[in-house]
Amino acid sequence: MRTLIITASLMAPVLLLAGTVVAQTTPAANAYPYDKAPWWMKESVITQTGFVRTEIEANRANFSAQFQTVGRTAEDAQNKAIAQTKALNEALKKLGADKVQISTSFAMRALYEQYKDKDGNRIENQRGDKIDAYQVNLGLTLQVRDMAVLERAYALVLAANPTSTAPIYFNLEPSNETKSWLYSEAVKDAARRAKSAAADAGGMLGKVKVIDPTGRACETDILARVAPNYFDDTQAITVSGALKRDRVEYNSPPAIRAEPAPVSPVEALEAKAAQNPFLQAPPLSELTAKACVVYGLN
Repeated sequence: MRTLIITASLMAPVLLLAGTVVAQTTPAANAYPYDKAPWWMKESVITQTGFVRTEIEANRANFSAQFQTVGRTAEDAQNKAIAQTKALNEALKKLGADKVQISTSFAMRALYEQYKDKDGNRIENQRGDKIDAYQVNLGLTLQVRDMAVLERAYALVLAANPTSTAPIYFNLEPSNETKSWLYSEAVKDAARRAKSAAADAGGMLGKVKVIDPTGRACETDILARVAPNYFDDTQAITVSGALKRDRVEYNSPPAIRAEPAPVSPVEALEAKAAQNPFLQAPPLSELTAKACVVYGLN
């Protein structure tokens, strides 16, 4: 019995020591889940996010065309390709470099003589002294920056009889003025929501304390470490009235002049393009914005 008592008394400090270690490490495992509150939370405030969306017609269009020619010599094939696209390039330049930007690509390959073996299989030579002709692929890529001339530019390219064309791809590049206008509308929406919420709660809005264009001030991770990071477009209101510079205005193609025949290849190409207009309606692109406004409460 004496031995048992001594053993128990020796184990007691060990148990106490273990308990002390556990008590010291527990707070570190359960860190306080909140950060320091921002200065504007020391008073009664209301935080409100404004959500807006609008639709604006695309203001950029991109498409390309390929022109393929074959000549007995490399120089012959190249000259044919240049001659086929010369009038087109001049007609496109008349639309304005600021409205239509053009880039070209060039590729050439040799076409070799072919023969059949004893089994009737077609075989293509790969020897330099067996070149039969040369094939040139001349590519034109257009970026139309003014939708008013899109139909005209597209019709001119097709009138030049390209070997192949690619579909038109549209995109929207909003101006800085439009971005500022949309953000202003988001701030107005936040003010409307905050005023309505304060009235419903029996209070009145005070002075503006914070205007945050990023919307971060209204998210819960200002106080808590974890917060949702998303844009709820179901809450957004639709606004209209974008600046005129982001709206598309169409110009009718010039009327065909009643002349016996065009006097130049460029005029011939333009006349052919005017006879076959291709309607191109830029699609609508959605723009969204949000803004956070923090008000005091009276």
